[in-house]
Amino acid sequence: MRGAATRSRQQAALSAEQLTIAWQAASLLLDYPSEELLDHVALVRSASRELPDRLGDPLRGFADHVERTPLADLQAEYVETFDTRRRCNLFLTYFAHGDTRKRGMALLRFKQAYLAAGFEVTDEELPDHLCVVLEFAATGDQTTGRQLMLDHRAGLELLRMSLRDLGSPWAGVVETVSGTLPPLRGDEVEAVRRLAAEGPPEEEVGLTPYATPGFDPGPAVPGSPIALPMPSFPAHSTGAR
Repeated sequence: MRGAATRSRQQAALSAEQLTIAWQAASLLLDYPSEELLDHVALVRSASRELPDRLGDPLRGFADHVERTPLADLQAEYVETFDTRRRCNLFLTYFAHGDTRKRGMALLRFKQAYLAAGFEVTDEELPDHLCVVLEFAATGDQTTGRQLMLDHRAGLELLRMSLRDLGSPWAGVVETVSGTLPPLRGDEVEAVRRLAAEGPPEEEVGLTPYATPGFDPGPAVPGSPIALPMPSFPAHSTGAR
């Protein structure tokens, strides 16, 4: 109990800039590895020094892994980790709904949240991908982005535990994300325990076409929504991208 209270005070002490750094860094590092990642690593390493060690150390640990691992091996490891294991899925609504029609409406709620804040995602990625959510939270609307993560906290924690149990190098990155959120409460602990025992729903009945005209809510604010920008660290914009 005392540990949870201490952690809560530590999280409350995080500034808006520190949250931006933590979430942007995680968004970059959880994306599919590319040549650009090698440039991002130097920026992440520098920016992470603005964070408490409990958040910055895991990011720097992953940066070390990237620098000593050939890109082809890193890409293969990424696919093996995130594309073949149901419990290591980066799509947050998948944990609650699997590939069922209910997931379509959950995806729509993500899209509506982005539009209400004046942002839209491209067609290249579903709106519940953790990298997209983190980018939105960092560069768009911290309060709404944080709430989206809290609404899907059980799935996020199952992802964290699954990566940890695998000994995955990406585990520390998700640990950092989890470390920016409040300690789990009793009902949330039970939700994580139940999800860990049962796993995501397996029934595959197809996704509701959330992006079709019949389901698209359109812009929720006056004027045209703007696309989510690529992450950039505050006060570190001159670093490598």
